[in-house]
Amino acid sequence: MILDLLFPNRCIHCNRIIDPELLVCDLCFSQIHFTHYNYLENNPIKEKCSVFFPVENAFSLLQFEEEGLSRKIIHELKYRNRERVGKILADWTFERLKFNTQKPDLLVSVPLHPKKLKERGYNQLHLFTETLSSYYTIPFDHQLIKRNHYSKAQALKDKKHRLESIHTFSVTQPVTGKHVLLIDDVFTTGNTVSSVAWEILNGGGNTVSVLVMAIDI
Repeated sequence: MILDLLFPNRCIHCNRIIDPELLVCDLCFSQIHFTHYNYLENNPIKEKCSVFFPVENAFSLLQFEEEGLSRKIIHELKYRNRERVGKILADWTFERLKFNTQKPDLLVSVPLHPKKLKERGYNQLHLFTETLSSYYTIPFDHQLIKRNHYSKAQALKDKKHRLESIHTFSVTQPVTGKHVLLIDDVFTTGNTVSSVAWEILNGGGNTVSVLVMAIDI
């Protein structure tokens, strides 16, 4: 209570004091660019994924813009030690993503290398995934995919090096016959998602769908 008075929670965009559980104020919330994609129909992220691997369905919550509010939100989650932003993003996703009859069997998030995990202190996708698992009653597995190599963030790589990720990931156990929903933060080139998707499919996965927090169009 005293800390709340001394260090009140503020909107990450306009700096207004807001409720401790919020990320942005009501005025700034209206400036967030949600995609409004339909998970069960063709949309930009499904079209991009389908170039690289056979994708069943795909959804992105936000449009990632270099100078936009979505970028601030993702950076708060990844680089400013605000893991709880993952839950807020999961809340927003649950309000907008409907599986209907095509509910996945398993939620799997892109892993961090152990060195990166130690540096950051948490995987920015875990709370997001776990919250969605609870909301949709779909199991998750944080151990299914292993990242084999330590590398700098995709956002810090040039285009040439973003495309160099052969054998970056491996599966730790078979996923025979399962429809896996693969979860990542930002879809940029599609390289990371594609690499993991092929590992799942080659590991016996029946179908792969994709869910990302934001897409860089």
